[in-house]
Amino acid sequence: MTVQEFKITGEYIELIQLLKALGLAQTGGHAKMIVEEEMVIRNGEVETRKRAKLIPGDVVEVQDISIRLV
Repeated sequence: MTVQEFKITGEYIELIQLLKALGLAQTGGHAKMIVEEEMVIRNGEVETRKRAKLIPGDVVEVQDISIRLV
């Protein structure tokens, strides 16, 4: 599994914005599809909210990539 850090600016970043920023989704529609297909794990649990507010300390896993927000 690939592990990386992502620094957010502000209090939070929405899940679909994170997926686009990391290049895991080409478009907003693609990001929504990834979430709807339950491919995202947030802090050990499946995340189904497209606009979930991710904060520093959260760990998001998509496929074989683990992203720690700082």
